Amino acid sequence: MTKPDDNAGVAGMLCFSFYSASHAFTQLYRPLLETLGLTYPQYLVMVSLWSRDGQNVKELGKTLFLDSSTLTPLLKRLNTAGLITRTRNPQDEREVLLHLTEKGRALENQNGDVMQCIAEAAALEAETVDALRTTIDGLRNRLRARTK
Repeated sequence: MTKPDDNAGVAGMLCFSFYSASHAFTQLYRPLLETLGLTYPQYLVMVSLWSRDGQNVKELGKTLFLDSSTLTPLLKRLNTAGLITRTRNPQDEREVLLHLTEKGRALENQNGDVMQCIAEAAALEAETVDALRTTIDGLRNRLRARTK
């Protein structure tokens, strides 16, 4: 393991590698998502709902590691765009349920194009992607545990 002072400047910082890779992903996604009319955070919400429609805001927040103060304006914009509905749970009025509209479901058909472009740009084998995801998720979980 290298020490922070082993490499000069930001190039030697692990966090900078993640930050700059994240920035590169965002730049790659931006024009692809513009065709869907979504920002990257909105896209993450939609992908989550495409995989499991009917979640509540709290569940979605846990999935995306976002608090409700960040999610609420994002969800309002998706609701205004006609992609989702937000309704109170009749069994528990404190809970807001999120459902895709027909328009929101139809958008999923275009998601394959986005995912294919990202996969082609990354040019990684599925096994490498899985290994990277496992390593990064483990790192994220350890870092989050230290901040709690």
